[in-house]
Amino acid sequence: MKLVFVALLFLLVTPGVRAQSALTISSEPNAIVWIDDIRRGTTDASGQLALTKVSPGRHTVRVRADGFKETTTALLPGRRTLAVKLLPTTDQAELLFQQAETAREKARDDSSLEKAAELYREAIKLRPAFPIAHVGLARVLLDLNQFKEAHAEIEAARRTRPAYAEASAVEGRIYREEAFADDALRSFRRAIREGGGVQPEAYVGIARVFEDKGQFAEAIVEFRKALGQLSDSEPVIYQMLGAAYERIEKPKEAVAAYEKYLQLAPNGSYAAAIRSILDQLKREAAGEQIIP
Repeated sequence: MKLVFVALLFLLVTPGVRAQSALTISSEPNAIVWIDDIRRGTTDASGQLALTKVSPGRHTVRVRADGFKETTTALLPGRRTLAVKLLPTTDQAELLFQQAETAREKARDDSSLEKAAELYREAIKLRPAFPIAHVGLARVLLDLNQFKEAHAEIEAARRTRPAYAEASAVEGRIYREEAFADDALRSFRRAIREGGGVQPEAYVGIARVFEDKGQFAEAIVEFRKALGQLSDSEPVIYQMLGAAYERIEKPKEAVAAYEKYLQLAPNGSYAAAIRSILDQLKREAAGEQIIP
């Protein structure tokens, strides 16, 4: 009993083993926030973003808002609030890049994707050594099924940033769309190495390759790795996880994943479809035991 008490006390007082804690970031309204290059959300109209899950230790926080210079700062262990001051910018390359990012995120058809691509190209013309813009353009070209051109943008990004986890993850997605599974896996695993083990987009990419191969149990492992790093900021992965559990006939686990999706995105694009199958899945799950 004494040993148990000592162990619990150790967990409470030892840095680095505490449970994830909350953090509030203050900046400009509608600013996008990344922690360790993982997008965590957007500040509200008052410039606040409250995060309920931030792991202990030192982190890097990146903040971007339209019309301002992007800023990266350190988040020191133990901090529960962080104010990030952004300075206005007149850098045309930066402003065009911001417009391109907004256009890409809002794009719903090829015409709007082409508009985003043109904005990226204008930004790159003004600043050729602009790796993040090259990767953004590669994402657009991937969506347009222009794979050769997308690969060229990844290569351009690496010329000025050779070890670039996001670029490698996007490269993996391009290879997967081209049906080059082995090349895709190599790029995704490179992304994970370059990210120091933290690259949820790459873990999802590996999972999708396993799905393509019909290896759904292996895909589940990778989806869970991604979810462990995203702190519930990407509900759609729970939908993917639920679908994978369905394929290996684990209805209880599928129900748990789908219910988590609905909790995080009650009005999400998959919400209606998930609600329509949940009752049937719950009936199938009766009497089974969820595997943790």
